[in-house]
Amino acid sequence: MKALTGKRIHIKTPKLLLLLAFVMSGCESQHSTEIHKVEALGKFDHATVLEGFVSNNKRRLKAGAIKATDSDNRLVAVANLKNTAHYELEIPAGTMLPIVLTFYADIDEGAEKLSVAVVDNDITQYDINPLTTAIAKRAMALGGYTYVNMMRAAEDSVHVPDHNKTSAGFRGDTTQQYGGWH
Repeated sequence: MKALTGKRIHIKTPKLLLLLAFVMSGCESQHSTEIHKVEALGKFDHATVLEGFVSNNKRRLKAGAIKATDSDNRLVAVANLKNTAHYELEIPAGTMLPIVLTFYADIDEGAEKLSVAVVDNDITQYDINPLTTAIAKRAMALGGYTYVNMMRAAEDSVHVPDHNKTSAGFRGDTTQQYGGWH
């Protein structure tokens, strides 16, 4: 750093970048420890069909039940899987968010209990698998199913290469991101 001249401070560019990186990393680490409580996220204004597939990372699961419960753990809807991994579940109009879709396997499918949290009434496609289960559990540990907690839980659950972590997205060669053009 050069000496102070008058009221102006002259900093060489690399040092300024290091200072900004230090400040930004400090903000990020403080941000990740915050706990956000469950808040009202809205509701389904009209009956809505949620759909998706159920899998356990090895195969699609084709026998069991998906139960939708609200934030008070009241049953909202049920769908049964019989010889198909695809489910459709009608959520009644007026259902408040968040809701949790939980898959209960039949005995022949194993004792797996998988889930996904629904916090947006505009999204209707929800696959249920071990990753969505981990995200839901992490969001609950952060204080409940809020948009912020769900995003933070998803970020914590997915590996992003260090060279691709920027606040505004990927800034390198897009043909090399994730192994090809996206």
